Amino acid sequence: MSNIGTAETDSEDELPSAWEERVTSDGNVYYLNHQTKTTQWTHPRTNKMKKVTGNLPFGWEKRVEADGKILFVNTEKNVQSFTDPRLAFAQEETGQTIRQKFDSSSTALSVLHGKDLTGKVALITGSNIGIGFETARSLAFHGCEIIFACRNRQKTTEAMDKLNEERRGNCKLNFIQLDLSSLRSTKNFCEEVKRQYQKIDLLILNAGIFGLPYGTTEDGLERHFQVNHLSHHFLTVQLSELLNHESRVVVVSSESHRFSNFPKHDLTKDILSPPASKFSSMMAYNNAKLCNVLFACELARKWQSRGISIFAVHPGNLISTGISRNWWFWRFLFFIVRPFTKSLQQGAATTVYCATAPELTGLTGIYFNNCYICEPSKLSQKDNLAKELWDISEQLIKDIFENYGDGPGRV
Repeated sequence: MSNIGTAETDSEDELPSAWEERVTSDGNVYYLNHQTKTTQWTHPRTNKMKKVTGNLPFGWEKRVEADGKILFVNTEKNVQSFTDPRLAFAQEETGQTIRQKFDSSSTALSVLHGKDLTGKVALITGSNIGIGFETARSLAFHGCEIIFACRNRQKTTEAMDKLNEERRGNCKLNFIQLDLSSLRSTKNFCEEVKRQYQKIDLLILNAGIFGLPYGTTEDGLERHFQVNHLSHHFLTVQLSELLNHESRVVVVSSESHRFSNFPKHDLTKDILSPPASKFSSMMAYNNAKLCNVLFACELARKWQSRGISIFAVHPGNLISTGISRNWWFWRFLFFIVRPFTKSLQQGAATTVYCATAPELTGLTGIYFNNCYICEPSKLSQKDNLAKELWDISEQLIKDIFENYGDGPGRV
């Protein structure tokens, strides 16, 4: 006996009431809710994406009306419909079977071998040095347009000149200044990006600081927390309108997230942005890297219906980048271990893999290491902690902009 008021269904793929399935001109299936007047890319029950492929059935043809609507016509049966007849055979975009094709020795360029990224736009923070530069370099060499989101104009110009010299000017590169230690700068950056671009295909949150002594930003927050997490959080949601179901967000974290001292619940501002008396440079970095994984997980949950893939990655251990430049001890340590760690090209490989691998289509909220799925720390898998971090981050941003008199700034 069925429960009263509960609809029976032969398949979980059956749409709930008020929902309708539709198809875009390029074959992507989306779902319309007639009650709420909203659309989304994922099935309201299965949370999976679909696509129609192949030719129309025999006798059918597609016409575009004067108002832009797509009409399907069966000339033999004299039938017209706005519904694509291929919908009954739409396939779920669950990605191909994921097997490990690359490992710790793979380079970003080897991951991209044979790929054509012409027409794609990648925004990469901290892309004028280190792993960020190799990420930009590799994507640019395969036709991708790169937005260099960096603070230092001179160093970024030098980095772009180097790429243009290597490729004889055959790169599409653009510098837009971004200072992640300032929410005002981040806001101005986002406004400029939205003025110049209508879409972003790859959003790569790569920039970070490490090993700094205690200090606060102009917004009054501990530097590692704001630069590595909070400003990236703000930037991502501010640029939300430029991302679509084919976009990917890659958050560069670290295995250091496993050594965070966060509690299992009840996060506070003072834990995230501690005062000088409770500050440890190494722990500030560990905590910020855990914030990166938690942010990626919560963003994936919030944006699941949009079909945007979000991944967190570990690039490698103690790679010789500019991140160790702030204290002689770290420079010395990174120098000693350099022969035993990844090169910069190898360090960029996992980021590039997550940004471009076709087999990851339809997946989201996953942590990667050495170009393969890796289980993150138990703490990073706590949904309540991810939600607490999100809520506190939103409130901090709101409070900072209200103090400036710039409006609420809520994301």
